[in-house]
Amino acid sequence: MSESAGSAAGSGAVVAGSRREEILAAAADLFARHGFRGVSIYDIGAAVGISGPALYRHFRSKGALLSEMLVSISATLLSEGCRRSEAAEDPTAALAALVDWHVEFALDHLPLITIQYRDLDSLADADRDEVRRLQREYVEIWVRLIRELYPEVEEPTARSGAHAVFGLINSTPHSARLARADMEALLRIMALAALAGVATTVQG
Repeated sequence: MSESAGSAAGSGAVVAGSRREEILAAAADLFARHGFRGVSIYDIGAAVGISGPALYRHFRSKGALLSEMLVSISATLLSEGCRRSEAAEDPTAALAALVDWHVEFALDHLPLITIQYRDLDSLADADRDEVRRLQREYVEIWVRLIRELYPEVEEPTARSGAHAVFGLINSTPHSARLARADMEALLRIMALAALAGVATTVQG
């Protein structure tokens, strides 16, 4: 990656790691509210109680912060999606597990979903390409399972259906107005219904 995160400073790995996580969380909140270009290193430093330039002990640049956020969430989405779907006993259970995982992820990471949609183009080219590669792999898990469950559905339809479900679930920065358990249940029911609806598009 062209703007990889720098080495953390500090007296120990646990402390350094905790500080990095604190900085990432604060930056995610600020980027989500004000946009990547609307936030300075001084804003991020103030949010975690350090000077702006002190951030460079943890990250090479503001761009490296954004890169770590978006590349890491895409990698996590893919790896956990693979794990959960592979652990399921059949395509029906695997697709339900993917829905559960994506709903959980979307409710846990509201700022990062906002940043992904709005600030992806602010990444360096190599980092943006990596995010897109990881996301394509994630989409392919869904496409494969949709077609295993509904063999009559052609690949372009399965892919469009998967993206439509992502749009539904990733609406959480705007739609998550219920208690956590209620919102999880609502998104899960709606997503599974939408996936079942993909098959009806090819039925006579």
